[in-house]
Amino acid sequence: MKLDAIDLRILKELQSDGALSNVELARRVQLSPSPCLARVKALEAAGVIDRYVAIANPQALGLGLNVFISISLTSQSKASLAAFEQRIGEHEEVMECYLMTGDSDYLIRVAVPDIAALEKFILEQLTPIAGIEKIRSSFALKQVRYKTALPLPAAP
Repeated sequence: MKLDAIDLRILKELQSDGALSNVELARRVQLSPSPCLARVKALEAAGVIDRYVAIANPQALGLGLNVFISISLTSQSKASLAAFEQRIGEHEEVMECYLMTGDSDYLIRVAVPDIAALEKFILEQLTPIAGIEKIRSSFALKQVRYKTALPLPAAP
């Protein structure tokens, strides 16, 4: 899908506030509601808009510890990677998981209430996964920047 300036304005507004009504969105991007809704539906159908979510505050939910864990596997075969990815996807604490280049195979980010919960996660959930060779954890001391809006290209 080729995006024009109006599509990009729609995306900018929805990335900032996905709960905007169509009428308010149309006003902000200077369209009438019907064509605005048609454009949003086209962006959804093309997969440009993936989904709408509410972003919860981890502190308000008692999830004060943000931990990045590097994981190395004993084997990097296709089957080993697939098995790890399937298992890691079963854990609600895992917020993000990336297949990496470099010293480790995966980098995951977990959100837990405290050190005791992290210990329980590592000992009871992570280490039983077959094929894990090494686990290294780094604690986030402070969140300096967090955003969910992707950088958009300049309007054509």
